[in-house]
This record gives sequence, C-alpha cells and structure tokens, in this order.
Amino acid sequence: MSEKRPETLERITNEALATKFIDEQVKEIRAQVGDKKVLLALSGGVDSSVVAALLIKAIGKQLVCVHVNHGLLRKGEPEQVIEVFKNQMDANLIYVDAVDRFLDKLAGISDPEKKRKIIGAEFINVFAEEAAKLEGIQFLAQGTIYPDILESDGVKAHHNVGGLPEELNFELVEPVKFLYKDEVRVVGKVLGLPDNMVYRQPFPGPGLGVRCVGAITRDRLEAVRESDAILREEFAKNGLEGKVWQYFTVVPPFTSTGIKDGKRTDDWMVIIRAVNSVDATSATVEEIPYSLLNHIVKRITAEVKGVNRVLYDLSPKPVATIEFE
Repeated sequence: MSEKRPETLERITNEALATKFIDEQVKEIRAQVGDKKVLLALSGGVDSSVVAALLIKAIGKQLVCVHVNHGLLRKGEPEQVIEVFKNQMDANLIYVDAVDRFLDKLAGISDPEKKRKIIGAEFINVFAEEAAKLEGIQFLAQGTIYPDILESDGVKAHHNVGGLPEELNFELVEPVKFLYKDEVRVVGKVLGLPDNMVYRQPFPGPGLGVRCVGAITRDRLEAVRESDAILREEFAKNGLEGKVWQYFTVVPPFTSTGIKDGKRTDDWMVIIRAVNSVDATSATVEEIPYSLLNHIVKRITAEVKGVNRVLYDLSPKPVATIEFE
C-alpha cells in the first residue's frame, strides 16, 4: 500500500511555505542521518537537484553526490551539474565519465525496450561500483516525488536507481517524496538553484538514447544533441521557453538525398517535436511561427554536421506518443 501525503502538509505555492518546508526537512534529515554519510545519484534533473541542494543545506559534506555522464545527456548538462554543485555549492561531487562504456554496450541495439534496460542496468552497475569505493555510507537519497508513489509503488524508476543491489543495504532518505512537481520547483527556487535547472522540461530516463531512434550511432547522437541545443536556444530567445511544455529533436536511422555546395549529399534528417500537455496523457502540437521555424531550419542544416533536412512533427497524442520510442 502506497504512503499517503500528510494532511498537515500545506500545498507549497510560495516562498514562505517553501522556506517553512525546507527548515522542517533540514531538522528531519539531521535527525535521521546524524553524523553518517548519504549517497545520491545526481542526474541534474529537477528532483535529484532539489534533493541535493536540500541535503547540502542540511548536512554539507556528509552528502556524496555521484554524477554519471552516460553520453546521453543534453548539451552542457554535465558541465552545469559540476558548475552548480561543485563550484557554487561546494558539494562533495564525484563525476564519472562513462560515455564510452554506455555507448559500447548500446552499439547495434535497435529495440527501444532493450536500449532502456541496458541504460538502466549499466547505470546501476556504475553507481554500485562507485558506492563500493566509498566508506561509511549508510543512507541513499532519492528524488522520489509524490506522483512516483501514486503511480509506481514508490519506485523512482526513471532515475534508474530503484533496483540497486540489495547488498548495498542503504536506508532511504527521500525528503521531497510527498511533493508534487510544481512544489519541488518552488523549493528549488528558494534553495537557490538556477531557473534552467528548476524549470527543466521533462526528460526521459534514457535521455537522448530514445531520441536517437533505433541503434545509437555516435554521429547521429551528436546530431540530436547539437540540433536540440539550437532548438532550445531559439525557443528561449523567442519567448517560447516556459510557454511550450516540451520540445526536442529526433534523428531517425535513415538518410535522404540533399544538395550542399553544389554536390549531392546522403545525410540524416532532424525532426522537431514541440507539444503542450498537463500530465503527459495527452498532448497538443504547438503552433510555431513559420519565420521562426525557417530560421531554426537554416541554423540546423548549416551548423549540425551530417544533416540535410528538417521536419516538423504535427502529430498530437493520441494518436502519436510524445517521444518516438
């Protein structure tokens, strides 16, 4: 039976309520943890970032953050995690460059479910290996939020740490487990996290692995990462950041004929997806001004290596899903 949100917990809608919540959680964390160490898989997503900032406030260097770069993050995200948590918050942060390890395991795998399982299992392996190197860890912090409890029996599946080996035998620390996503964002703002981290749009656990459709190749993965960065930059410049619920690019595993510098090319295509939704059960397509779309197309085809075509996905959910895989 899933845990219930305490009736005494007010909806956190403003800075004052968030500050009250933070103060209460700091006391509870200190009481639970004492002088022991806590381990956290810090993805850079909203939930794990807010939990990290909250635990840093409560117990400082007793928190050990592990950030695993599996090569499937968006452009600039690993660098932002290091900048915000290590450089600005002075966190005890372990950075693991596992890009080659993940991409080698994924080579030639085209089935979406197999890709997800490989990414999830390898994340657990890397995290467990790092945990085994550390001494004195007795607690595992997780960014579980209330919808996780309601929808999946409390398992934070998209963080890929719900299935850590039992021999690690950690006690859980879940300070935001009774909060909804909008409340977590308010708390993150009060804790001083940057807006582009607090208001980060939904991002799948397997990351860009599900947007590099089919078997992942390094060239297509880079095309996804670079085109996504251009799309996000242009949406931010043109007032669509925060207005559109989710937007990203996809690169399917086939090429088309194009022309560049007077010569025929056989290159990838980029598909732009921009949708609005409340709870992801349904979604409508955002109407992007044609002049902006035209500008984005010119940038992507000029700046992203190996791309000669850009398409805009006009399919709502249903009948399509939001992600391609």
